Amino acid sequence: MAREQAEAAGPVDAFRQFFALRRDVLVLSLAMFAFSLGFQMTSRFLPEYMAALGASGFVVGLFGTFGNVISAVYPYPGGAVSDRIGSRYALTVFGLLSTLGFAVWLVAPGVGAVTVAGVTVGPWIWVFVGLVLAQAWKSFGLGATFAVVKQATEPSRLAAGFASTETFRRTAFLIGPVLAAVLIGLRDEFTVSFQFVLAVAVVFGAVGTAVQHVLYDASRDSIGGSFEGIARVRRDLREMPDELRPLLVGDTLVRFANGMVYVFFVLVVTRFLEVGLEATVALGGVSYAVDLSPEAFFGYLLGVEMLVALLVMAPAAKAAERVGLKPVVALGFAVYAVFPVVLVYAPANATAMVLVFAFSGLRFAGLPSHKALIVGPAEQGAGGRVTGTYYLLRNVVVVPSAALGGYLWEYVSPEVAFTFAAAVGLVGTAYFLLFGEEFEAYR
Repeated sequence: MAREQAEAAGPVDAFRQFFALRRDVLVLSLAMFAFSLGFQMTSRFLPEYMAALGASGFVVGLFGTFGNVISAVYPYPGGAVSDRIGSRYALTVFGLLSTLGFAVWLVAPGVGAVTVAGVTVGPWIWVFVGLVLAQAWKSFGLGATFAVVKQATEPSRLAAGFASTETFRRTAFLIGPVLAAVLIGLRDEFTVSFQFVLAVAVVFGAVGTAVQHVLYDASRDSIGGSFEGIARVRRDLREMPDELRPLLVGDTLVRFANGMVYVFFVLVVTRFLEVGLEATVALGGVSYAVDLSPEAFFGYLLGVEMLVALLVMAPAAKAAERVGLKPVVALGFAVYAVFPVVLVYAPANATAMVLVFAFSGLRFAGLPSHKALIVGPAEQGAGGRVTGTYYLLRNVVVVPSAALGGYLWEYVSPEVAFTFAAAVGLVGTAYFLLFGEEFEAYR
């Protein structure tokens, strides 16, 4: 990268740096943008969708744990497949599967309830089925995305490389929920309006798959050896760089805490606090009445969160080059840890919700540095496997978190669930601060 690009420290500069990246990273990021639109338009609203289809709070928690199982199982084989056959073909298959998953969510209300072993299960069961497919690009492709950025970036610039691609991708995190909020506002019945959102997600998934397959240049892919089964997994676990172990422990605790409550964020806004927005906006001397349901308002809150994320990621990545990756990662962990109590105990009004979700956006400040700290120590050509191994370990431990959070939400109280989650997250943050190691290129 050019010297002037290396000095980029703002979101606009991050976009300029992004478009100067190598073609494979650029094309991959365009696909990430399309799939992120699809995911962010849908995934954050799925707990409300399930509740509208008759699921209890505990079932929503089980759905979160089911997602954790998929997140734990998918990345390692995804990374191994990417290293074996190359990112282009791996990501094309993953994209097709994800698009099909969006379609399953779309038709869930029409398919209706099903009877399994004499037990009738509501149509929310199809949300579980769709997740098996929809998660493919995000989780199977995780190793591939890390490996491509590593191949394209100098070691001392990894955080900046991830910041450029993340800034571009997170723009979809801003646009997606806001677009979803607009579509949700078209009908009073949430299940109907959310199907509009899902239909658009199917289109984005198909476009993203086509773009990455046609335009991606696979000539520089690092192709590893064939997958060797469980023995390969065990060897990768033993060979994980030592620098990653303290990061893995702290990260796992923070993610366990977040996993306990993440699927319930939308329900806090829509069902626990029941916060919508009623206001009058004056433009050009004309007053307009704004009346947003809690479901639609949640989409705009996610937009606020991502706007803050876009503003802080590139400056934080630049700061990491001066102070190191560790302090920036710790900042993100700390925001992750305290956000649950900030949210659940917030006043039930629109202004408070906007401020709370703006605060949540600060957790993304550490994301590029976190990714750099994971993939940095990996050898060239093994980025996919190292990333997959890291996320395999982390996500296996995190698996039961949402079920635990769902149990506390349903049978104790939301406040207890969110407070306990915050305590676990603070322990993880403290552990990383005490024992975490810096990536050598940033020392």
